[in-house]
Parts: sequence; structure tokens; C-alpha cells
Amino acid sequence: MGGESTTRTAPRSGGTNTGPVGSRTGQRLSGLAVALGLVLFLGGFAWGAVVYRPYTVPTSSMAPTIDAGDRVLAQRIDAADIRRGDVVVFTDKTWVSNAPVVKRVVAVGGDTVSCCTKGKLTVNGKQIDEPYLPKDSLAEWKNIPTVTVPKGRLFLLGDERQGSLDSSAHLTDAASGTVAASAVTARVDAVVWPMNGMLQEPSGFKELGALSSPGPLRTIVALIVGGAVLVLGGGAYGPIAKRLGNRRAARPRTEPVGAR
Repeated sequence: MGGESTTRTAPRSGGTNTGPVGSRTGQRLSGLAVALGLVLFLGGFAWGAVVYRPYTVPTSSMAPTIDAGDRVLAQRIDAADIRRGDVVVFTDKTWVSNAPVVKRVVAVGGDTVSCCTKGKLTVNGKQIDEPYLPKDSLAEWKNIPTVTVPKGRLFLLGDERQGSLDSSAHLTDAASGTVAASAVTARVDAVVWPMNGMLQEPSGFKELGALSSPGPLRTIVALIVGGAVLVLGGGAYGPIAKRLGNRRAARPRTEPVGAR
């Protein structure tokens, strides 16, 4: 009879798989990814802790930018870093005796500010577009006579002009409602709970001078997320490689027996 080619199944090695899980190169890269991920993850948190402070805003005077109960991250800054349009955190015992206050800077030392011309705030004779105000709201809820802001001081308003207790409510004070720039401790960069993200740029103040640049929050978040991905990916390499190795070991092999 003609020859037939047959095959036989090679016996599987019994017991446990004593070979290495994945290649040595893969294991080294996995360990490197975990180590680098931890550096990025912890470094991002450490950087954020140094640069930012969290605050809970108790009132709606900054709505809709910041609602009552919102959690914000504010970058620590010096008085020299304050710009028009910034939303800042400050303390002033003539305003609130035992808590920080969050308001928007609308004028700095040397500016003249008044309200309102055609429903708009006026700073140094320029009408300011304020898209962050509540919808269909006018700045003219505040009637502000012309105030010249002393050097080293700030004029601050809430975005919810109708109900905000801000500089306009302290016009009869000795400082005409202004606050010392040195009283500012931080600038709000983002609302993190709920996750509304970075604050809108106060573009209406651009004609009066440079605006503040966003802080490093996006970079910090990228470091933390990237680090977490590396840690999880590197840590998952071992179990995945072991599972694939076990599948290959369990697969039957066929060998030709030859013709007969």
C-alpha cells in the first residue's frame, strides 16, 4: 500500500511552568515603566501641592463662573502677579472677619472704574465686555461712581453683580471699597468639583494690558495621568505575559511519524 504520513501528539510537560514569565527585555521595560510612572505620578501630586490650594466657595456671588459649594484650585501668587480679570482669593477683616473671599479683579492701582455706560463696566474710559456674567444680566445692577484705585490696591466685583457684597458695597469705607493687593493669597485657575475645568479667559480686559497666563494645572494633570498609565501598564505586563505563556504551553504540538 502507498505510504501514509501520520502525526503524533507530543506529550505535554507536566507540572508547573518553570520558564521565565515573558522575555527579560520585557520584564526590564515593565519595571522601568512602573518606576518612571511612580516618579511622574508622585511628582505631579507634589508639584500640585506646592503650587495650588483647594478652596470651597460658600456663596453664589461668583455665579455662574463659580457656584455655591464649588471646589476650586487656586494658584499661590504674589501681589506683583495680579492682573485685571483675575479671580482671586484674599482676606480682609473689614469684609469678612474669619474667612477668605473670592472675587474678580476689575481694576488695579492707578485705574479709574465706574458703572455703568450702556450696561457695561467702564475701566480707564473703556467699556468692558464681560461674557462670564450671568446670561441676560447687565453690569448696571451695580451703580458705581467713578473711583480712582490707589496704588497697591484693587477694586473687586462678584460676577453675580446683583447679590455680591464686593467693592461696590464698601464705597463709603476709608479705602473706597478697594483691597490691598498684598491681601491676595491665590488666583483661581479651575473649578474641579463639579469638573467644570479651567476658568474662561477675561478677554474684555486685553485692551488695558496683559492678562494672566494659565497656571501649570494642565501639565500637572498630564503628569499624574501619564504616570498612572505607566504604572498600570507596566504592572499588567507580568500577569499578561504569564497568561500567554500558559496558553502556549497548553497547546498540543504535532510531529510527523513518517511513512509506512
